Amino acid sequence: MLDKNTFKGIYVIAVTPFTDSLDVDEPGLLSTLDFCFAAGVHGVVATANASEVGYLSETERRRVAELVVKASHGKAKSVIGVSSSSYRISCDFARHAEAIGADAVMAMPPTFHTATVAEIRTFYRELAGATKLPVILQNASGPGATPMSPQLMADIATELPTVRFIKEETAYAAQTAGRLLELTGDLLQGVMGGRAGRTFLEEFRHGVCGTMPACEIADVHVALWNALDAGDEALARRIFRALLPLLDFEGSYGIPLCKEVLRARGVIGSAAWRQTGYQPLDTLAKKELAAIFDDLAEFMLPQYAPKRA
Repeated sequence: MLDKNTFKGIYVIAVTPFTDSLDVDEPGLLSTLDFCFAAGVHGVVATANASEVGYLSETERRRVAELVVKASHGKAKSVIGVSSSSYRISCDFARHAEAIGADAVMAMPPTFHTATVAEIRTFYRELAGATKLPVILQNASGPGATPMSPQLMADIATELPTVRFIKEETAYAAQTAGRLLELTGDLLQGVMGGRAGRTFLEEFRHGVCGTMPACEIADVHVALWNALDAGDEALARRIFRALLPLLDFEGSYGIPLCKEVLRARGVIGSAAWRQTGYQPLDTLAKKELAAIFDDLAEFMLPQYAPKRA
């Protein structure tokens, strides 16, 4: 299970690869995990937002979780996302995660409709009671998310002994993380950033223990973490400057960008996605992506060098 010594570094969110016919691509998922392990990630998160979890059936969610936990054993910590619209559903997913040997579960407050403070407290109380696994609070903004205040999260952590970890990715993530750590003292064992790592350097100054981005550029994120952890700020800033254009691109294209990067790097065979509202990269976008790859090349694993279209 997680503790303050293991909940640190780069915890990537594994995408869910699909075939061109939009079936779950299990060999593609295992290949994605192999890439993450080769990159040296410290943890892998499955069935979270970047996994297109809202577009997976219950059976698919459980199967993906099982594959990720099994593949991660002895290589990296495994975290299973159990977010849903109701604590009853999330509790079922949490019990399954514990049964298959996951190291922790992670959940946003009830999704779909905005939750009240009382409903959020009940949600996490029930979730913590359903499993012995550590519970990671995911504080996010955007579709399906109800952002929590630092005080509310601190109160939940104070009440529930298995809530010792937080993923913070709201609008002012760095300041929120810093405030959380001020409020909780030694109670919390780790606060991680999100948002693809776009504000990671600022978050690091506020005391975060790592970040939790999507997995398509895991090797570069690990290089960034290693530089920060070693106190080499000059190298960290050089890596960060090279990484930012890709993260900005991801902010525009979302899941299709993540999958196109993995496809170009030979990790998955298809960049197909289920999530609605996105469009594919056109020829000019792919040319821009190739230019970004050139700037990132020195920080990427040679065996996963992108292939030119």
